[in-house]
Amino acid sequence: MLPYAKVIVLGSPISKSNFKLHNKNGRAILPSNTGQAHDKYALYEEEIAYYARSQNPNIILDESLIAILKVYYKSDKRHPDTANITKSIFDGIEKSGLIVNDAQIRRIITEEFYDKENPRFELEFYGESQFELSYTIKKVEIPIEKLLYKPITTGKVGQNINTPAKTTANSNKIVCEFCRKSIKEIDPIKANGGKTLICRSCFTKLF
Repeated sequence: MLPYAKVIVLGSPISKSNFKLHNKNGRAILPSNTGQAHDKYALYEEEIAYYARSQNPNIILDESLIAILKVYYKSDKRHPDTANITKSIFDGIEKSGLIVNDAQIRRIITEEFYDKENPRFELEFYGESQFELSYTIKKVEIPIEKLLYKPITTGKVGQNINTPAKTTANSNKIVCEFCRKSIKEIDPIKANGGKTLICRSCFTKLF
């Protein structure tokens, strides 16, 4: 059997690259049952793992791999950064057992497309023992319309605006992202680059 596998997961791809939550020992975790918006990252990985395994029964790729990833977004105007989308996808694939470790993926080609009716990603793996990768870049004979990108507005020129900690409507007290109660600790637990604050009680319940 050739060292090959293909995974198709329907739905708009999501990226978890900007979300970080760590346990008491400093290890990164991804909770899935808190009832909060953060659960979507872990649930998306589980969905990817399910389809990867069900679409490739009895296949385990344990050699170095070439990966061809085609991501189809709903819109060309608003979607995650394609450069970051691979993290969520490959973590889900690794959980499925289809590959041993995402470090096996030594060559990656990622392509971005748009399909309003059927957003999805399609991922193919090729074992390097029997496949090789080649590509060609050439000048087009007839130029096509430019797809232009606008810079992200962050406030004043040269100034980045950080998202403030969430507060209650009637005060400036910091509240927990999960239980919505006021955090009394002087040094609350921070996640997601400091944008998410968690009281120690809720943090303990995550384990």
